[in-house]
Amino acid sequence: MLYPDDKLAHDVDPKAWKNEKKNDGFPGFTFCHCVRKKEQVEMILLEAEKAGGRIVKAAKDTSWGGYSGYFADPDGYLWEVAYSDLWKFNPDGSVVVEQ
Repeated sequence: MLYPDDKLAHDVDPKAWKNEKKNDGFPGFTFCHCVRKKEQVEMILLEAEKAGGRIVKAAKDTSWGGYSGYFADPDGYLWEVAYSDLWKFNPDGSVVVEQ
């Protein structure tokens, strides 16, 4: 989804988004992994951390009514793991985008 750059940077946590691998500031985007169950958010954050990622924002309720947290992968890219009870999923696991 598209989100204003300054608001996305603030959502991640301004203290956490420096990419140590690239020595620069907020890149203007994050990746997102959408999950079907709220408890999967924390499970995936822990899996990412065990695989060498770094939690940059612990999972919590969001302003948009969902639940999410962020991690930086070993290359420093930011990933949001997010849940919303309003999302529907296609059989292949992708989120349904209604027109």
